[in-house]
Amino acid sequence: MTATREAAPQALTRDQSVLTRLRWTASDAAVVTGRNLRHFVRQPQLLLFSTVQPVMFVLLFAFVFDGAIDVPTDDYLQYLLPGIFVQSVAFRAGQTAVGLAEDLDRGVIDRFRTLPMARSAVLAGRTFADLIRNLSIVVLMAGVGLLIGFRFEAGPAMALAAILVVSVFGYALSWVFAYVGLRAKGAEAAQSAGFVVMFPLVFASSVFVPISSMPPWLATFAGASPITHAADAARALSLGTGPALAPTLLSLASTAAVLAVFVPLSVRAYRRAR
Repeated sequence: MTATREAAPQALTRDQSVLTRLRWTASDAAVVTGRNLRHFVRQPQLLLFSTVQPVMFVLLFAFVFDGAIDVPTDDYLQYLLPGIFVQSVAFRAGQTAVGLAEDLDRGVIDRFRTLPMARSAVLAGRTFADLIRNLSIVVLMAGVGLLIGFRFEAGPAMALAAILVVSVFGYALSWVFAYVGLRAKGAEAAQSAGFVVMFPLVFASSVFVPISSMPPWLATFAGASPITHAADAARALSLGTGPALAPTLLSLASTAAVLAVFVPLSVRAYRRAR
């Protein structure tokens, strides 16, 4: 945000080209992204719990349920870990709601509104910071999985594709929870709402078990869930046990649909937030 922009925001709004505005929006979003990442790194407890929790999920589910659940693969860990990637970014997306609700309570959002910056930059910066954090968590879990016996059987390129598909899906969920955080009455309400929404969606999906093992009515619901789509795509890309193109395209289509709905809803909620 340059001095020129601060001095004449009205003139810039009228006269600058679309390309210039997009460049400034990207610059503003980058500043907000840096702010949120610094805020995360400067909280050692938050950093610790954000990294320990997904590792605990990997270890506990791998060793507690190994051999107790029938899955298409010979090794439950091979089936489980791609689903755990999705479960982790789904639960992590709830932190977007909590962070925005806290910023509203502390008046940070009001201060952003007084600056000559793009209205979408605050939300874009917040969600992009969460995308970076999600990517780092998935990479960490992949590393832990490799240490305990998981293997990306389809090769490095497909492994990277699986991580990217999961991370982009997590980015879409961050916009869902951006909307929740802006509409919730406080950080505690935002956190509770995130848990209530994500808990049944994650467990009623193919993250932990095949949907064929579920009752028909629940299998129908799970089969239509974007979380199932993301887990199936991550599994196909990671393991190479079947065609990966169809589940990947279905997951990307679900991700695009979530973004198409919740990006404009979140921007509108930001404009009207308390």
